[in-house]
Order: sequence, then structure tokens, then C-alpha cells
Amino acid sequence: MKKDMLGVIDATTFHKDLDGLTVHRSVAAMPFGGRYRLIDFILSNMVNSDIQSVAIFSKYHYRSLMDHLGSGRNWDLNRKRDGLFFFPSTLHDKPVTGIGPLEDFAANIDFFTRSRQPYAIVANAYTVFNMDFCPILDEHIESGKDITEIMKNGSSLGIYLLKRELLIELIEKREVTGYQTIRDALTDLNSQYSVHYHQYENFAIQVDSIRSYFEASKSLLNPAIWNELFAKERPILTKVKDEPPARYTSTSSVTNSIIANGCHIEGVVENSIIARGVTIGKGAVVKNCIIMQKSKVGENSVLDHVILDKDVLIEDGVELIASEKSPNVIRKGRVQGVWNHS
Repeated sequence: MKKDMLGVIDATTFHKDLDGLTVHRSVAAMPFGGRYRLIDFILSNMVNSDIQSVAIFSKYHYRSLMDHLGSGRNWDLNRKRDGLFFFPSTLHDKPVTGIGPLEDFAANIDFFTRSRQPYAIVANAYTVFNMDFCPILDEHIESGKDITEIMKNGSSLGIYLLKRELLIELIEKREVTGYQTIRDALTDLNSQYSVHYHQYENFAIQVDSIRSYFEASKSLLNPAIWNELFAKERPILTKVKDEPPARYTSTSSVTNSIIANGCHIEGVVENSIIARGVTIGKGAVVKNCIIMQKSKVGENSVLDHVILDKDVLIEDGVELIASEKSPNVIRKGRVQGVWNHS
């Protein structure tokens, strides 16, 4: 029996608790780890599991996501056959909660009927993890169940494995069953579909709030977690950008931090993640922070538990102090001076 899988990524999800970082982008396109986007993890997992056809369904602010993905070349998905497919969500008034929006799938039913893969993985775009789906498929087949749901510590990771034909059946019968998502077929007490639960034991965290984003980001500073997520044999792929190495001056000091290419560091950085092209001014102290691409921290400024979105300017002498439970988020493109800090 062929064991080819079709990849389906649900990037339509909106998390209200991520408002401060999703004004101009979808959750899937959120920067992570200094050089990645959240969608890179599930997309790389699929590619590393020899999935050669991936469909991405998106809904909100997807321009940034499309720009990041491009033709799929960085994930070896720019193919003549199969490859990367992008389906903007249809406009409908039905509020949907859960992964696998059947109404959006129905608007692109031809993609599913024309695909040749006998199985499908349907997953969210906001889980940070590194998983091989091939053993999961073997386990699913051996279980004899209709749908396999991947769990972590007893909670769903929002990842489902099922036959492609069954997925088409769920799509076509959605108005009869009332199911709006794949998860509805699992939670319905009268469901005709049997379920197998796979318990995932390795590191995985879902980013659905500012606090979980901060927690997931800071976890990268743990060498054990870093080595598990970024295993050489299963690389997390992303959009390639050619930038010079980071530059450190004699006044700089960096401890337990991730510094991406193109940065210019003159101040103190501790327990932080600094993305590409960031400038940290002389005398500045940046602790427990996430600084996104091309932001600038002015001289003698102090930041602690702060998230700076892209292209933020922190002027000289600004002090921003927050807590791990409630980090301070400065939105994209803002200018923060002494007169307007909070």
C-alpha cells in the first residue's frame, strides 16, 4: 500500500490574545527565533516527512505570509508536479473554531479530488515542534481507526491524519453532519468515525497568546530544546536572506542570547532573541527581550521583558520594564521616546 501523504496547513486561525503582533500579519507569518516564521515548523516537518504536495489555507492579512513562502523554493516545493499551493479563504459568515475549516476546503474541492496521495495530514500553523510524520502514519494504519489525532500532555495539538477519501467525505457531507471542522467529527458523541490518539512526548508548544509566544521564544535559549528543534537531520527551513555576520563592538556584552545576521551590537544583551538587522546602541541594556527585524534600541536605553515588532525605534534613554507574565509589546514601526514610554 502506498503511504504518500498530502499536507494541508490551516493558517486561517485568529488568536485575539496575539492582537499586538498580528495587526499586519497572520499568526502563521509571525517572526520567531530571530530568523524563522511560525509556519516554518509545520511546513518543514511535512517536507522532512517526504510530503511533496502542501496546501496552505489562509484568511487574515496573508500578504506577509505569501511573501515569505514565495514559490516554495526554500522548502523544495517549487515542483512541476505537486508542490506548494496557496488558497486564500473564501468569504463566509460562519464562525469557525477548530482546525480544518471544511467550508474553506469545499471551495477548493478540486485540489483534494485531483490529488493522488492516499492520506492527508491536516495541521495548524502555530505549533513549534519537530516531528517525523512517517511513523505516525504507520501507527495510524496499524490502529485501523478513521482519524488519528496528535496529542501532547492530554491536549490536542490540532494535527490530524486520515485518508484523503475520508477528508473529501467530511467536506462533502458537512451540511448534513453539521461539522465545520475536522475536530467536530472527533468531539461529536454520535460520530460514526473512530479515533486513534497519538501521544507526542517531545517538545511542542502552541503559540496562541503573547505569553505563550514569549515562553516559546525563550525556550530556544535552552540548549536541549534548541538541539531537539533544530536537529541537523531534520532541519527547519525558512526563507533565505543574504546578510553579513553580526558585528560586536568593544563595548558590547552578550550572554545566553540568539543574535541573527546583520545585527550591530554595542550594548548589553542578556537572555534575549535578536533578529536580523537589529541595532543595539552603546550603553543600552536589553534583558529577557525579543527584538524583531531591523528594530533599533537607542543608547543608554533599558529594556526588560519587552517584545519589539519589526522596524521599531527606541530612542536614547528610554526605560521599558515589564514582567514574564505580561511582556510589553511595541507594535511594528512605532517610535518610542522618553516622552511617550509606558
